Amino acid sequence: MHFSIIIPTLNEQTSIVECLGKLQHLREHAEIIVSDGGSSDRTVALAEDLADLVLTGSVGRAKQMNRGAKHAHGEVLIFLHADTVLPEQALNSITQALKEGVYWGRFDIRLSGSHVMLKVIAALMNLRSRWTGIATGDQAIFVHRKAFDSVGGFPDIALMEDIALSKSLKKWGNPACLIDHVVSSGRRWESYGLYRTILLMWSLRLRYFLGSHPETLAYLYRTGKLWKP
Repeated sequence: MHFSIIIPTLNEQTSIVECLGKLQHLREHAEIIVSDGGSSDRTVALAEDLADLVLTGSVGRAKQMNRGAKHAHGEVLIFLHADTVLPEQALNSITQALKEGVYWGRFDIRLSGSHVMLKVIAALMNLRSRWTGIATGDQAIFVHRKAFDSVGGFPDIALMEDIALSKSLKKWGNPACLIDHVVSSGRRWESYGLYRTILLMWSLRLRYFLGSHPETLAYLYRTGKLWKP
């Protein structure tokens, strides 16, 4: 089974080398595709020697991931954020899950950082995902190519593309919720404030389900504000 690891980037020069460096041992069985959205820093230059393919194009996480998927050759697609590290045995864990008949899934998440609440937040994220059957992008969503293509890939929306994809993929069954942990950066949580970020994230999710426009949600996410003036 061959895999394609697709990484959307935008001005990730501080994390891209570490991210790609920790994927090098997987390259015998996986191609690494970086899909950049027009970085103004050295992200693209730094990625070129560490990835099989570096694509550039218009910005937008959904656009970038779909662009990467379009050029991917793998039977299984893994969508990985640039500040997230896969577990050592990620490909083996995914292979075993697919052999058991699932078509898509995600990993449990651990947030890096020293604050004890980051462990609580990650545990609640994992529990919520199991309960709802919804995977988020920072949990490293993986999906069989035919399932991804059948739902048309990620919808081209400014935010919540991961939730929208999860809802579409449910026609292929529930996700595999792997107990192996990806480690994702807790920088946003710590820089904006833990409790404020919790409130923001839950607010964004609620507004999405109530029908708020993804462009409005993307503005709130980028700025860390709880409402748009």
